[in-house]
Amino acid sequence: MRLISGAPVLIRQDNQAQRQTTDAVQRSLGWLGPTAVLLALTSALTTFLVLAGLTPIAPTHYVVIWVFILNGVLILLLLGIVAWQTKRLMRERRAGAAAAGLHVRVVGLFSLVAVLPAILVAAVATVTLERGLDPWFTGSIKNLMINTVEIARSYRELQCRTLARETQLMAADLNRAKVLYDADRKVFRDFMNSRAVFLGFPLVELLEPDGTVVEKLQARPIEGAQPPTPEDLRDASEEALCLGPRSGNVFRSILKLPAHGGRILYVAREVDPRAVEFPPVAEAGVAFYEALEQKKVGIQVAFASMFALIALIVLLSAIWFGLNFANKLVAPIRRLIHATDQVASGNFYVQVPIRRGEGDLAHLGETFNKMTSELRHQHDGLTAASELIDRRRRFTEAVLGGVSAGVISIDAQGRITIVNPSTEALLSASAEELLGRPLTEVLPEVADLVEEMQHGRHRLMQRQIQVTRKGKERTIDVRVTGENVRSEERELVVTLDDITDLVSAQRTSAWADVARRIAHEIKNPLTPIQLSAERIRRKYGKVITTDREVFDQCTATIVRQVDDIKRMVDEFSSFARMPKPSIGEEDLAETIRQVVFMMRIAHPEIQFSDDFPKGPVVAPFDRRLLSQAATNIVKNATEAIAAVPEEERGQGRISVVLDDTHPTYLILAVTDNGKGFPAEGRQRLLEPYMTTREGGTGLGLPIVAKILEEHGGGMDLVDNPHGRGGQVRMWIPKTKHVASEETSVGSAKSDFRGASL
Repeated sequence: MRLISGAPVLIRQDNQAQRQTTDAVQRSLGWLGPTAVLLALTSALTTFLVLAGLTPIAPTHYVVIWVFILNGVLILLLLGIVAWQTKRLMRERRAGAAAAGLHVRVVGLFSLVAVLPAILVAAVATVTLERGLDPWFTGSIKNLMINTVEIARSYRELQCRTLARETQLMAADLNRAKVLYDADRKVFRDFMNSRAVFLGFPLVELLEPDGTVVEKLQARPIEGAQPPTPEDLRDASEEALCLGPRSGNVFRSILKLPAHGGRILYVAREVDPRAVEFPPVAEAGVAFYEALEQKKVGIQVAFASMFALIALIVLLSAIWFGLNFANKLVAPIRRLIHATDQVASGNFYVQVPIRRGEGDLAHLGETFNKMTSELRHQHDGLTAASELIDRRRRFTEAVLGGVSAGVISIDAQGRITIVNPSTEALLSASAEELLGRPLTEVLPEVADLVEEMQHGRHRLMQRQIQVTRKGKERTIDVRVTGENVRSEERELVVTLDDITDLVSAQRTSAWADVARRIAHEIKNPLTPIQLSAERIRRKYGKVITTDREVFDQCTATIVRQVDDIKRMVDEFSSFARMPKPSIGEEDLAETIRQVVFMMRIAHPEIQFSDDFPKGPVVAPFDRRLLSQAATNIVKNATEAIAAVPEEERGQGRISVVLDDTHPTYLILAVTDNGKGFPAEGRQRLLEPYMTTREGGTGLGLPIVAKILEEHGGGMDLVDNPHGRGGQVRMWIPKTKHVASEETSVGSAKSDFRGASL
C-alpha cells in the first residue's frame, strides 16, 4: 500500500495480478454453481417422485440404478464446486485473511441448518419404515415359527425317550424270565409275545452280539424297518439306545440283556408320519422367513441410500448457498478489517470504498472513514508531543549518565524507579537488580532520612553516611529532594556523592601540614637535648657516687627517648614531604620477588608463598617507592601474624600474588592469617595516625596509599577469602598515569573497584 500525504488511499485486498486471476476464475465458474445446484435439486425431487410411485415411470431395478448414477454424478459435481470454494476459504484462513473466521462460521451455520433437518427426517423415516416392516418380520410371527420347529424337534425326542423307557421295561421282564427261557422256550416265547403286545412293539427280536436272530416276534409287517447295523450292535449297552429313522417313520431301540449272556434286545415301532416329516417343513419355513428378513434389510438399505443421496444433495446445495452468501456478507467486513489493520500499524490515511448496495455496512464504512480522519489529526498532535518528550528524555538520560554522583528516583511507596550508571557502580549492583525494590532494602543507611523527608515538608535534606559494600567502606554524601507539596504520593530523588577520596585527601593534606609543623617545631630542640644528656653523663658520671645506677639509667632513658622521637619526626617528615615518583619502565615481578626474598630471610618462622606470571611484568613505576610500599605491606602482615598466638592461628602463612590478567591494572594481593582488619572503620586505617597496633605511628598504610595514588592506582583492605586473617589489594595502571587528571583517576578507581579482583 502506498501512502500519499494529504490524500486518502484505498486499501487493496490482494495484489493486482492475484485479484485479476481470482476474478477471472470466479466469472468462469459463476454459471456452473447455480446450474449444478438447480439440476441437483431437480434430480432429487424427481427421484423422490419416482420412488413414491407418483410418476408414470415404474421404479424398476434399472430405473433405480440410473437414478442412483445421475444423483451420484450431480453430487460429485457439487462436491467439486464446494471443495474448490472451501479450499480457497481454508487457504485464506491459513494465510490469516481478514474475516476468514466469520466466513467459516457462516458456512458452518448454513451447513448445520441443512444437516439437522436431514438428520431429523432420516430418523423419522427410519422409525416409520422399521415400524411398518416389524409386524411382518418380528414379534409373535417370528416366535411362532421358531416355536413350531422346537415343538417338532421335541416331539421326535419324546418318541425316542418313550421307546427307550419301554425297551428298558421289556428288557427287565426278559432278564427275570431267563429261568423260563432255560426251562421251556415255548413258554418263554409266549411270555415275550405277551410283553410285546402289551408294550405295543410290532417287531421284537432277540439277537446274538454278532447279529444272529435267536427269537423274533412280528405282529404285523413294518414297512421301512431295517435291522441294526454291526456298529449299532457294538454300541449296545445295558441302557436303551434309540435309533432314529434315516427315512420313513419307524423308530428302533436296542439294549443288552446281561441275564442272557450279553444277547441284545431289538424292538421297532411306527409313529405318525407327520411327526417325522414336519420338522424339515418347519425348518424350511424358518429359512424362508429369514430370507424375507434379509430382504427387509435390503429394502431399508435401498431407501436409506436414496435418502442419503437426496440429503447430501440438499446439504451440498446449502453449503454452496452459504459460501456465496458469506462471500457477499464478508467482503465489506474484510475491507473494514484490512483498513483497521492498517490503522493499527500506524497508517491513518487509509479509507475504505463505499458501495451503496451494502446497506448498513456501507454506513459503517462512512463512519470508519470519518474516524480515521479524526485519528489522523490527533495522531499528528500526539506524535509532535511524543517527539518533544523523547528529546527531553534523551537529554535527561545523557545528564544522568554523565554525572559522577549516583542518582536514584523513588515513588511514593519508596520503590526505586530510576538509577544511573554511577549508582550501579556505587552499590555494586545492576539496574535490573535495583529497579522495583524498596530503597530501604537496597540502602538501609538512608531509611530514616527518606522517611523523614516523606512525612515532612522539606524540599532538601542532606547527610553524610558510611556505606559498606563487599567489605569496602565508603563515605557518601546523601541529598534527598522532593516536590514542595504535602502529599502521600510524594516522589523523591536521592543523590549519592562518593566523597571517600575527597575526605581522605583532605585529612591527608591536613595531617601532612600538621606533620610538617611538628617536625619543624620538635626536631630542632631534640639534638641539643640529646647532646646535653650525653655531656652530663660523661662529665658527672664519675663524680656522682650515690645512686650512680639511677643516674646512668635516667640519662640513658633521655637519650633513648630522644632517638625514638627523632625516628617519629623522621616519619612525619617522610609523610609530609613525600617525593614525586620517578617513573620508569621496570619489572614489577622482579621488584616484588626481591621484597619477598628479603622478608623470607628476615622471618624464617613464617611460610611465604608467591605466585608471579611467567616472564617479566614491565610497567611504568618508581622502583624504590613501590619496593618501599610492598615491603611495608609485607612487614605489616608479619606483625599481624605475630600479634596472634601460634596455638590459635597455627603455622604463620603469607601469600603474595601478582595478577596481570586485568585489562587495565596490575594487581598485587598480600594475604596473611594474622589478626586481620576490624569490621568497622577499616578504610580509616588509610588515614594518617590511625592504627590498631600498639606502638604504631599510623603512617605506614597512609604512605603506601599515597605512593599508589601517585602512580594512579589504589589499595583496599579486605578479609582473607580463605579463612582467618586479612588481605591487602594494591593496583597500579599498566600504562603511564597522568597525575593532574583528577577526574580520570577517580573514574579509574571506581571502574577498578567495580571489577572482580
